[in-house]
Amino acid sequence: MLDVRRMQVLRAVVGSGSVTGAAGVLGYTPSAVSQQIAALEKEAGVELLERVGRGVRPTAAGLLLTEYAEAIGRQVAEAETALADLVAGRIGRLSVRYFATAGAGLVAPAVARLRERHPGVQVDLKLTTDPEDALADVREGRADLALVVRREGARESGVRVVRLLDDPYLAVLPRGHRLAGRRKLRLAELAEEAFVGSEWPGPCLDAQLDACAAVGFRPRFVVESEDYVTAQGFVAAGLGVSLVPRLGLGSRHPGVVVCEVREPVPVRTLHTAVRDTAPPQPALDAFITALQETAQPPA
Repeated sequence: MLDVRRMQVLRAVVGSGSVTGAAGVLGYTPSAVSQQIAALEKEAGVELLERVGRGVRPTAAGLLLTEYAEAIGRQVAEAETALADLVAGRIGRLSVRYFATAGAGLVAPAVARLRERHPGVQVDLKLTTDPEDALADVREGRADLALVVRREGARESGVRVVRLLDDPYLAVLPRGHRLAGRRKLRLAELAEEAFVGSEWPGPCLDAQLDACAAVGFRPRFVVESEDYVTAQGFVAAGLGVSLVPRLGLGSRHPGVVVCEVREPVPVRTLHTAVRDTAPPQPALDAFITALQETAQPPA
């Protein structure tokens, strides 16, 4: 096998036209350069240089290896530049798992921020419906980051979970509802209402149930939709009221009104999740910063 470092010594000799000249360029002694060339000729099984007057010139084999040495040198330089860009976060590739309602309002503008600042970083986005699948992808290295809803202080094995933002639930009422003219209402005022479910069982639904339990009632669900758009349609038809997180409202149904809820405010908490043992990734840090800036409410 040919030694790449010795090929670079050959390149220096051919470029300078002499062993002495190459020694000066490389900071070696002429004897050391001659030894390197001799070892390379032994590896190649053919003479690489021929003496011409006081200098040397490459044989056909020597010229061939010199050309390859130049190509290798360029590739090494390119690799060093790419590595420096990767370490600095200027390039990279991230795999991100997100859920639907975090997409338009949070993930999309964060990706746009990242692209503006670090155009060489590519973000591969995958929509997930099961947060456990998203966490498993992060834990097992198939994804760099996942957005999940978790209770404050929740711990996940092998995953570092950091709070990103609180997403408050709003009351969605039929236009003709007795409370429809209010901008704000107390959660307890909905205790006797029929409810249209908007969440699958899990931390999002738990956030609603916990808030309702704090003021002494459990919602009486008459429709289970597990979908924010569908829930608005059932509310507009007069079948009940619903609680929908701010990020989940999207396009509002023309037949509903939306009110803020107080005392208490039902809130689901969005977190970023990354693998505990993941090595430092400046590009990932930059994306998390973009998410945090997007999540920060305007002053």
